[in-house]
Amino acid sequence: MANPENAPLAAAQPINPIDPAFIADPYPALNALRESTGVAQDAFGMQWYVTRHDDVHRVLNDRALSNDSRNAAAGTADALFREGSDAAAQPSILFLDPPDHTRLRTLVNKAFTPRAIEALRPRAEENAVALLDAVGARDAFDLMEAFAQPFPTIVIAEMIGVDSAEQAHFKEWSDASVRTLDPMLSPEERGKADEANGLLGDYFRRCIDERRTAPRDDLVTRLLAAHEEGDRMSEGEMVTMLILLLVAGNVTTTDLIGNGVLALLTNRDELKKLQEQPSLIPAAVEEILRFDPPVVQNGRIPLQDIEVGGTVIPAYQSIGPSLAAANHDPRVYPEPDRFDVTRSDTHHHSFGGGVHYCLGAPLARMEAQVALAELLRRYPELRLDESQPPLHRTMPGFRGLQTLHVRVD
Repeated sequence: MANPENAPLAAAQPINPIDPAFIADPYPALNALRESTGVAQDAFGMQWYVTRHDDVHRVLNDRALSNDSRNAAAGTADALFREGSDAAAQPSILFLDPPDHTRLRTLVNKAFTPRAIEALRPRAEENAVALLDAVGARDAFDLMEAFAQPFPTIVIAEMIGVDSAEQAHFKEWSDASVRTLDPMLSPEERGKADEANGLLGDYFRRCIDERRTAPRDDLVTRLLAAHEEGDRMSEGEMVTMLILLLVAGNVTTTDLIGNGVLALLTNRDELKKLQEQPSLIPAAVEEILRFDPPVVQNGRIPLQDIEVGGTVIPAYQSIGPSLAAANHDPRVYPEPDRFDVTRSDTHHHSFGGGVHYCLGAPLARMEAQVALAELLRRYPELRLDESQPPLHRTMPGFRGLQTLHVRVD
């Protein structure tokens, strides 16, 4: 959670993304860097943090910069991620540049238009109700375990076309597969995550085979149709795309819901506004995204030396535009560390930018709106369980909660 407005800034020390203090609250360090040089290498010399709003916007939208980790120099954050991944796996669109990125994104984009996602809202509302029905009469529970974690997985699983009988296995594999996005895993943890990815890949290949003879109204069928109509998506690319949609959609929307509930429960006046005016929920979701985004860091790789904010960054180094820091830049946002669900300027960088702007942004917004609406309707006295403080998860580049214990009595 961000520091209160006017809190003294910490000294602009090199950022350590795995420091427990930074994980618990990254904003003092990000604010200090933004208000000093604005651009600096992290404590390990692996990535260049860019923290000012306009610099972040420029980097995200610069088409001369690469997302392909194969272009990164040895010893950089992108190289570390590449070395920890399955070298034989098909790269996902997260780590591809045009024209391959453009080709693959175009084939899946229709499923994520605002209109297509809005058609999913009634079923998402049913899923939210069912999960909270399962909580029953308990007066205290872990919101992450009971609701924020399973809800996005169920929604994306149904969208993809996972059979309800398979969803228990699917959830187990998806939870483990999420860890592939963490560059700091031990070899043993990486092995377990890769094993889960392999099981998901096997599952999706079976789905593809089944849809060839028995098409359905789901994403697997639509991707297969695009492939068979000659739109140049291989089976390997389909499998990689489905795993990415599941994993990325799972972790980020889970964190968006958890971060949002925590922000509301620690800013009771804002919570009261939503309770009295549910029509503010869409604006509240945008403020949550600005105030405490689930993805705090993006990545780009310059193919030649580049100047950003007065600092020259050498070619092939990892650039980390800090979405979280940009979203708190006082040059753009009045009182940026204040959580305000009625804030008039709701723009933010939390879905990235440029050609890599988040494909699933409409889905994440819809799910967060549904989740908050049902939680507020069902639990008017929702509050933190002070006996069990919130615990943040350790995963560089992401910001989310491992546990969020609440009381509803």
